[in-house]
Amino acid sequence: MENVEWGEFRLGDLFAFEAIKQAKSQREIPTDDTKNGVPYIVQSMFNNMFSRNVNKQWLIEHNEAPVSGNRIVLGVTLPAVSYQPKEFGASQVITAKSVWLNEINGIFISVAISKLMYKFSYNQKPGMQNYKDLKIQLPTKKGKIDFEFMESFIAELEAERIMKLEAYLVATGLKDYTLTAEEQKVLADFEREKWQTFNLEKLFGKSTRGRRLKSDNRIPGILPFVTAGETDEGVSAFIGNDVIVFPANTTTIDMFGSAKYRNYKYGGDDHIAVVHTETLPKFASIFVTTAIHKTSYNGQFNYGRNFYAKDAGELNISLPVKGQKPDFELMETLISAIQKLIIKDVVLYTDRKLAATQIVVNSKV
Repeated sequence: MENVEWGEFRLGDLFAFEAIKQAKSQREIPTDDTKNGVPYIVQSMFNNMFSRNVNKQWLIEHNEAPVSGNRIVLGVTLPAVSYQPKEFGASQVITAKSVWLNEINGIFISVAISKLMYKFSYNQKPGMQNYKDLKIQLPTKKGKIDFEFMESFIAELEAERIMKLEAYLVATGLKDYTLTAEEQKVLADFEREKWQTFNLEKLFGKSTRGRRLKSDNRIPGILPFVTAGETDEGVSAFIGNDVIVFPANTTTIDMFGSAKYRNYKYGGDDHIAVVHTETLPKFASIFVTTAIHKTSYNGQFNYGRNFYAKDAGELNISLPVKGQKPDFELMETLISAIQKLIIKDVVLYTDRKLAATQIVVNSKV
């Protein structure tokens, strides 16, 4: 990167722009996660602007035909940017396309654009003309855009990260996604299982409340410090303070009733209640966390009515049973099976990418 020559380019000179404004309310469009679905893109600064998959045929029948892919997509009033390789439905976005745009240089250019989005705010909103006038820095060779460098640079980054992902999958045992006979049986029989309601305190004892630690008093360190919120799973800082350290394999419930499983030791402030599930197997604890969240996160807790540790003692959760007791073994097997089903696509994706990388390497030898 240090030896690369850079040039400044106006987006309006590089791309043809188009405003996409679909008339139908998003709520009207049916979700569709089958092969008949297409991504629905919104002006969000998160998740690559992806909202959900929607029914393609419904869009066509309601004069909202999907937009062709291979475009850079920009927010109309929010400084959002992404590259979309495949056709998509969209609401309130601006797209930029060019004959030379492809998935690799599209990612590179999207990142270059994102670095300039700080120019926009609620007082200085983006828009078609502002995007056209935006000037980005791109690598050049003999005064022209160096597409070859962009593609090789992105390919190297991807290969590096795929290797790291492969190593992680192997080290954690996630490479094996084949369901055991027991896991297949649990999945097949799950809807026929018997369920029963249990009081949380009677199952796991009294929940523990964290202690307040003001931001100004936090010493930088390595201990995750959990507060209320969804961003970064509620981890607001890593501290070195002498605080109560809660054990791994436990569940936190924040002031809004949002429950999260923790597989690491952590500290927590006074807006956090800790449910002591540490004696359970890991996957059973994850199942219990989901059952807690389903009960506690229904809008009954908010800024005016916070969730506290004492509230955990009054929660009743529904769990599958064996006899008259929670069937933690079944819960463990079920979550193991679900993890394998989810990780399968990741493993197959990694294998495909590694194979493609090896083909490229062999072709250069």
